[in-house]
Amino acid sequence: MTAPVALLSVSPAYADTKPAAQTEQKPSLAELRKAVKEARQAYRAAVAAEQALEQELDATTDPSHPLMVAVAEAKKAADDAAAAKTAADQAVTDAQTKLDAATTDDEKTAAQAELDAAKKAADEATTKKTEADAAVKAAETARDDNRVAIARKIDKAQQDVKTALAAKEAAEKALADAKGEEPGEPGDPEEPTDPECSAVDALDTTISGLPSKIAAGSTVDFRMRLTNNTGRTLDEVMPFVAVGAVDKSYKDISSKLHLKSKQDGQWKSVPEEDYAGAFSNVKAGAHVDLPLRLTIDRSAPAGYGATLAVGVYGNEDETCGTGDLAVYEFTINPVGAGNSTTPAGKGNKPKPQGSASPVAGSGSGNGSADADGSLASTGSSSALPTIGLVGGAAVVLGAGAVYVVRRRKAEANG
Repeated sequence: MTAPVALLSVSPAYADTKPAAQTEQKPSLAELRKAVKEARQAYRAAVAAEQALEQELDATTDPSHPLMVAVAEAKKAADDAAAAKTAADQAVTDAQTKLDAATTDDEKTAAQAELDAAKKAADEATTKKTEADAAVKAAETARDDNRVAIARKIDKAQQDVKTALAAKEAAEKALADAKGEEPGEPGDPEEPTDPECSAVDALDTTISGLPSKIAAGSTVDFRMRLTNNTGRTLDEVMPFVAVGAVDKSYKDISSKLHLKSKQDGQWKSVPEEDYAGAFSNVKAGAHVDLPLRLTIDRSAPAGYGATLAVGVYGNEDETCGTGDLAVYEFTINPVGAGNSTTPAGKGNKPKPQGSASPVAGSGSGNGSADADGSLASTGSSSALPTIGLVGGAAVVLGAGAVYVVRRRKAEANG
């Protein structure tokens, strides 16, 4: 995934609750069940979108957030400018004192020249301090405006949750009323269950081999490992991976990054909003590895990047769940700067993500588990320079991804 994934839009799946006219044909139980399923999925997506925004807002208070970093850097520059101005002003005072004490023409001429130079330097220091103070104000304004913008999105998301909840309840009531009127139809299947999928840390996610510093124009190979600590065999495990980046001014440069995974022995581009591979029958305590390859365009400016990874699973008995969301951050260096041998860093574990229903693409593939049986430590996520860019991706990479599994299983069952 080479660009941030947008938060999923939420629309009520069963918004029309007006009683049908006598001449209109009533919806069948199958149609009402379908409406209930869609309404429930829309409600989960709305909740997931709100949770992702809440996490994004929380991230803005972390010292490592790009806007917080910008404020801190601006304040340091302002402090340095203030100290320089104080020193320059003192130099003017000292030069004036020397001029006042001069007795000969030569002494007065030299002291005057020194005073003129000191005044010029003081004027320049004053200008720099004014500019530095303005930069602090601009950085603080950008930080605050960003928080206000996210807060407004949260307010809208909360309204979407209410709307989706009302639509879900209306759809469920319509189905219940219809079933009350028609206790059962010969051959009709029972109402399909749609259990919540669990968000568990027992499906551990780690990234290895990703450098902490990558030069533009480089291609690096690394690996994602999913370790099954759920205590049971998982019928199908899917890895989700995304990358994002910003330049030093925090402009999105994710289009300069290209991610591939090795599927069926071939390198294939990781599709947007879909998983990067698939593994079957992952035994309890076993792990599976997915080879990954990241290429950064030569035209990419210096900046900051991050890789997000998570595993989701679905079983034949319709149990499903997600692992921990792992985020690894790296620095993008100019062309020719070379890559670091130090592994990419990881931060603190994020809040659990809600569920959503991403659009399925064609990213399924087969992989093979390593045979060494070793277990990896859990990866985790912090508020990264790219967290604002990949906040939407977290929804797709969160618990809602398992609904892709459910849908594909439903399609496979006809």
